[in-house]
Formats: sequence, structure tokens, C-alpha cells
Amino acid sequence: MRRPGLSGRLLLLTVGFVMLAEVLIYVPSIANFRRNWLNDRIAAARIAALVLDAAPAGAVPRPLQERLLAQVGADMVAVRSGGARRLLAASEVPRGVAHEVDLRTAGGAELVLDAFGSLLWGGDRSIRVVGEGMEGVEFVEIVLDEAPLRAAMLAFSATILLLSLIISGVTAGLVYVSLLRMIVTPVRRLTDHIVAFEQDPEDDRRVIRPSGRRDEIGLAEAALAKMEGALSGELRQKKHLADLGLAVSKINHDLRNMLASAQLFSDRLSALSDPAVQRLAPKLIAALDRAIGFCQATLAYGRAAERPPARRIVRLAPLAEELRDILGLWDDGPVTLVVDIPDDLEIDADPEHLSRVLTNLGRNAVQALEQAGADGAPGAARILGVAARREPGGVTITVSDNGPGIPPQVRERLFQAFQGSTRPGGTGLGLAIAAELVRAHGGSIVLLPDAPGARFRITLPDSTAPPA
Repeated sequence: MRRPGLSGRLLLLTVGFVMLAEVLIYVPSIANFRRNWLNDRIAAARIAALVLDAAPAGAVPRPLQERLLAQVGADMVAVRSGGARRLLAASEVPRGVAHEVDLRTAGGAELVLDAFGSLLWGGDRSIRVVGEGMEGVEFVEIVLDEAPLRAAMLAFSATILLLSLIISGVTAGLVYVSLLRMIVTPVRRLTDHIVAFEQDPEDDRRVIRPSGRRDEIGLAEAALAKMEGALSGELRQKKHLADLGLAVSKINHDLRNMLASAQLFSDRLSALSDPAVQRLAPKLIAALDRAIGFCQATLAYGRAAERPPARRIVRLAPLAEELRDILGLWDDGPVTLVVDIPDDLEIDADPEHLSRVLTNLGRNAVQALEQAGADGAPGAARILGVAARREPGGVTITVSDNGPGIPPQVRERLFQAFQGSTRPGGTGLGLAIAAELVRAHGGSIVLLPDAPGARFRITLPDSTAPPA
């Protein structure tokens, strides 16, 4: 059996709550109805008592007594005055009293219990009812058959039930239509869009279009649209990167063979004595080296994950000095390397990972400085600096240059692969790999915003230091 949906359950809950409210109203209502019904009989008994009391003793004919008792709806009428109880009229065959009700002192709880007692057991019993008297009379009492009272209470209950059903239906219908329009339908729209988006999250057409509402539903639509849009773009980008990785891995072998052959040819050319060859060969070799480096960086980033760092205590200054040979920063070159690291400064890190971090940052700096020189500032000294100092719990390394700096529009995605390149034709993998290796050590890498040129600060905590 199919369970009702959100709208169906909402309708059932509304009907149930309205019926519960009607039950809470019915309980005091039926007790008050019974009390008023008995008070009406007591009031009629007072009038009958005045007639009977005004006549001389024995002067009221029996037929008149029967008519008065019928008008009152009682089997007996009695009063108490002057400290004595007097029977004014009674039927020929009075029945025994099964229950007594004193309207003068009865409280709310007692009236409620008596009312349900009349509904359950009032079909064939007689009750004695005592009410307020009139002038000169302490109280009036009557004995009556409870069956008419029970019948009147049942009729009243049926009326209440019918009204409750009508009110419940109307209220539930109004609430249902209102909530269906304001909540259920928008939520159903959100659900349908989520299901549709799940089937093809890369399709922009499946991203929800916010309705412009200003309530919580509108905020949910806007948040869902933003999330789906971002997720769709990320999935498309990751798919493109996966396709790129597959393609690069397929051509890696042949590409490396071709580059290696070209490198051998360039080495042979560099041995020739022709001045033009001697002038162009180093540039050709450098271009091939950069091409090989790009391929290796792309393949390295495409691996599932970097290996965990094998940390050990090493001296930092020699690692920084290796940049001269790795990047070709000799004394007569266009870029000068300045290392400001104490010889005895030791760091707790993986030397291979740390060397890759410094190399990637240094290569980016050298390329930026060379580009700045080609753009019209050949006379300025171009400096790549590496400095470090010991901090409590770790070491802080600064890699800086006095080049043109990093454009503001690139800084937000600086450490994102294929998006953080600072120069035309770059892949942006160097900074992404450097950030990944630093994070693997539990450290951080940031670009200092107010520094001249580009200045990166790397913080590497000791392996024994507590996590930040």
C-alpha cells in the first residue's frame, strides 16, 4: 500500500489536530449542557412548587399533580423550608434513586464525571437533583428519569460531532491549500530539481533557477542554485582534467623519447664552432629542459597522491644552495641567488619534498624576473632570495624576488592547479605541487600581500610540535 505523501500527511494531521481541539472543547461543553438541562428542570420545579404550595393541603387534584410533574419532567417534587422537608407531588409508582446530583455544590470535575456517567449508564436509572430554592425555601429537589437527559445529551453530542467534522474539513482544506501553495509545492520543486540534477550534474540546464522568494524557501533555492552551479563546474573541470591526464599518460612515453632525442641533437649542435649555433644552442637546450620539466610536473600532479614525507633532520642551507645548479643561477647569470640562512639551521622535513618546493617557487621567480627583464628593465638587478629562521615549534622559510609581483586577479586561485599560473602559457602546477607538499608536512604556504615583488612564506612545524 502506497504511503501518503507530504501533502496527504499534512491534511491528515490537520484533521486530527482540529478533532483533538474539538474533543477538548466537547468535554466541558457536554458537562455544561447537562447542568443547564438539570437547571431548567429545577426552574420548572420551582414554579410547580409555588402552585402546589399555594393550594390548601390535599386540595390539588391528582390529574393536576400529574400534569405539573409532566411539565417538570420529574417523578417527584419536594422542598425544604423552615427546617422541614415537604413532598409536594409524586407519581403513583416512584422508582428508587440510583444517583444524586447537588447543583449547589458540584464542581467542574464532578460535573464532567457525572456527564459521562449519564452517557454510559443513564438509560434506565432515576436520579435525585437538588437545586437552589426560592424565597422562604432552602432548596428544591426532584427525582426524574435520566433517559430523556441521556437522549438530549446524545443529540447534543451528535450535533457537536457534525459541527466538528464540518469545521475540521473546512479548516483542513484551507490549511492544506495554503501550505500546499506556500511550502509543499516549492519543496516538491526543490526535490524534483535535485533528482533531475543528480541524473546529469554536468548539464547547466538542470541547475535550479531561484524563484525570487524572500523567505526560507527562497534562501534554500538560492543556496541550492549556487551549490549546483559550483558542483557542475567542478565536475566538468575534473572531467576535463581526467581526460587530460589520460591523454598525457598515453603520450608520455613517446613524448619523452622525442624530447630526449631533441636534447641529444641540441647537445651535438652545441659542440659545433659556428657562432650562431653557439648563441642559439643554450636557448634551445633551456627550452627543451622546460618542456621536459612541464611534462614531468604534469605527470607528477596527475598521480593519485604524493607519497607521505619521510621526515628527518637536515641542514637547510645546502638545500637552498642547490638552487644555483638546479636553476642555473651562476654568478654571471641574469638572476642572482641570495641565501640568508644560518649554516647551523636544521629543519625537520623530507629533503626531497622540500627541494621540490624550493625549486618550484624558485623557477617561477626566475621566469618572472627574466620576463621582467625582457619587458624593458634590463639594467635593474634581478634577485631571488631564500631566507629562513627558527621559530618556536618549527621553521619559517621566505622565498622572494624583486620582480613585477603577482597580479591581484590571480592571487585568489594561486595554488589551484591549471588556474594559478602567473604568466602566459604556464600551467600553474608548480605552486599547486608546492602547496600540496607543504600541507603534507602539516605546514602552510601563503603569499604575503604587501611585499614588493612576490614573497612566499612557508611555515614547517617540527614533527614533535602539537598541531595548530
